[in-house]
Amino acid sequence: MGWESFQVRTGRRVQLLDVTDEVARIVERSRVSEGICHVFVSHTTAGVTINEGADPNVARDVEAQLGRVVPKDSGYRHAEGNSDSHIKTVLVGAATAAPVRNGKLKLGTWQAIFLCEWDGPRTRTVEVAVVPVSG
Repeated sequence: MGWESFQVRTGRRVQLLDVTDEVARIVERSRVSEGICHVFVSHTTAGVTINEGADPNVARDVEAQLGRVVPKDSGYRHAEGNSDSHIKTVLVGAATAAPVRNGKLKLGTWQAIFLCEWDGPRTRTVEVAVVPVSG
């Protein structure tokens, strides 16, 4: 299977948006029984991570805490005014991976995959590849 992509429209400047269901559908369509699911965002002001998805307050806490660690206005040199977004992407990363077992995305009980929007609202593209592994 090659890369498959989908788009997500974010609603706020800073937002962790659960994309697990769409990634899981791509995994199932791939018909890979055992493998690795790679998730990548091709943006410099958005990232992707795996964290708790059961309680939406966790995502809000991450958004708020990263806002305190990397404030929007802190004398940055970048003229666009979104340096904080670039720095947050460096911290979170633009890619993540998860196992595929028995044809399904294998996350922990409480885990979800999040698109991390740092400079929205925008339309973002999420790239997914499911790579088989032999065991």
